[in-house]
Amino acid sequence: MHERSSVAELATSLRNELDRYSVGGKLPSSRALVERYRVSPVTVSRALAQLVAEGLVVTRPGAGAYRAEPRDATPRTGDTSWQEVALSADGATEAAPRAVDATGVLATLAVPPTGVIDLSGGYLDPGLQPERAMAAALGRAGRRPGVWSRPPVEGLTDLRSWFAREIGGGVTAADVLVTAGGQAALTTTLRALAAPGAPVLVESPTYPGLLAIARASGLRPVPVPVDGDGLRPELLARAFAATGARVLVCQPLFQNPTGALLAPDRGREVVRIAHACGAFVVEDDFARRLAHEDAGPLPAPLAADDPDGVVVHVSSLTKATSPSLRVGALAARGPVLERLRAIQVVDSFFVPRPLQETALELVGSPAWSRHLRAVSAELTARREALAAAVLHHLPELALPHVPSGGYHLWLRLPDGLPESAMLSAALRAGVAVAPGRPYFSAEPTAGHLRLSFAGVTGRVEISEAVRRLRTALDGVLARPLDQ
Repeated sequence: MHERSSVAELATSLRNELDRYSVGGKLPSSRALVERYRVSPVTVSRALAQLVAEGLVVTRPGAGAYRAEPRDATPRTGDTSWQEVALSADGATEAAPRAVDATGVLATLAVPPTGVIDLSGGYLDPGLQPERAMAAALGRAGRRPGVWSRPPVEGLTDLRSWFAREIGGGVTAADVLVTAGGQAALTTTLRALAAPGAPVLVESPTYPGLLAIARASGLRPVPVPVDGDGLRPELLARAFAATGARVLVCQPLFQNPTGALLAPDRGREVVRIAHACGAFVVEDDFARRLAHEDAGPLPAPLAADDPDGVVVHVSSLTKATSPSLRVGALAARGPVLERLRAIQVVDSFFVPRPLQETALELVGSPAWSRHLRAVSAELTARREALAAAVLHHLPELALPHVPSGGYHLWLRLPDGLPESAMLSAALRAGVAVAPGRPYFSAEPTAGHLRLSFAGVTGRVEISEAVRRLRTALDGVLARPLDQ
């Protein structure tokens, strides 16, 4: 049995048996639990630690585990109504409210109920994560001298050098800051480049986490539409002129959610337009390590051909590894790098050294390239399975673009079909999908769904998920649209 499930099962059994013991009563020894439940000592230790964390058990070194004093089940109630006034008077404006809707972010982080197939997630299924390679890297990192000492605030030099080589061009380690993942890097960047109340140009549609960051910082997201070749430069120029914005955030490679690849000539034009307007381009290069087998040679990052410091580059290891390996990078040239560094130091000091050492061990091992090849092959197969199933079984849903990288498909609903109705029907049918509305900073052109094929266990589950979506769609279409 998988170790994690064994821990959960043992903790449940011990929790159910606690009533047999009086408060302060001693539980069986670890050796007795190992023999009784036929599990390892590590499983027993972790199950007891879980009960300790829940306040049900206390442990005494050298003596054993005991039933804890029960906690007061009646929480103290208070009056928090004063916060409504305080939160509405914190300096926010009508144009840039501070209230944050995290719905779109939570949709990719939530764990669906048991029995529900997850097509809404934003990370690799555990079966695709390099768990053994990460465990081995963590073990090697733990043996490095000084692993628990304070790292340089900019990050370990060797790790910064690795990120610089990945970007290419003239980028060096001196241009790179190690961050706690891509979300933290984007947060730092927007805080550095735009004052509260300022406009920031974003792709439409775009990643909900970016919109949440902007709004939490008091910024005003302004949409710039994308098509099959990515951001539209002629509309970008108009948006800069109309708003006076000094920041554009874009995802040139396998854009989330459309999967579009920014054409190289458009990429150069985007940087030229921004430079002429005295603006920065924040390049969120989140999916470079999620290219599919048929992607062909990938275009270089915008930052690789940017000697003038227009582009601030963001990348991360998280999407290609595990949600918990939150290690990323910011790359920039010129005075802006010092501002980025200062804000990151004030916010979080630095990324923990053990995590940086683990990331360095991982990307420097032969297992890293093997893992990327395996992920590429499996994502390709899953994409083909999901796209074929959608086209065959869900012809009412438009699939304008099949991406060659990333982990999702972007579907347009038929005109007049309520997005919320489809979302609810899908969940009742046993499949979780991401709604399209949170991906738009303004009114969407139509209802959409984003289907992720990275978080499922495989192609069999993809087929079953599409079958359930067919059932859900039939139910929605059978009802009058005004219900």
